[in-house]
Amino acid sequence: MAASKLILASASPRRLDLLTRIGVTPDAVTPADIDESPHPREIPLDYARRMSAEKAATITNTHPGCFILAGDTVVAVGRRILPKTETEQEARDCLALVSGRRHRVLSAVSLVRPDGSVRHRLSETIVTFKRLEAREIDAYIASDEWRGKAGGYAIQGAAEALIRRIAGSYSGVMGLPLYEVRTLLLSGGYRF
Repeated sequence: MAASKLILASASPRRLDLLTRIGVTPDAVTPADIDESPHPREIPLDYARRMSAEKAATITNTHPGCFILAGDTVVAVGRRILPKTETEQEARDCLALVSGRRHRVLSAVSLVRPDGSVRHRLSETIVTFKRLEAREIDAYIASDEWRGKAGGYAIQGAAEALIRRIAGSYSGVMGLPLYEVRTLLLSGGYRF
């Protein structure tokens, strides 16, 4: 299995950059085009796991006999799944919701092995923002970092200065928990 190719099932440049930090360079990057809508009453943990697994399964169909690595990151306040913000108002609403409180970032990863077996891991991180002032939200919105980000922020950017505490995986909040990924790859037979 060591000679099998590794396919990253993601369009995220951050995930690709994160993999290089642990010495992994995928042989190909093939984004999974799936419906990412949560099911009615689906809880964040189940949603993250389902998205990761569905992305991996989709790419397995086009790359049989390869290692397929997929991930999904969900920002949750209680049972509420925050969106990948596309509008300024969505981003403002998310930032107002996380302001001064703790929330969870769930980062699920799935690895399909060349033999078709699948392994999953999950990272849960607690992030606490400071109480945000209106001017801080305005400045962050002006930065445009929020666009397309789960929960309306990117921890690796200006939002990092607004976070009081993090308990868990920093790379998981960025989009790919490196400890879990490395463990999955090694236990799954991939050598790098």
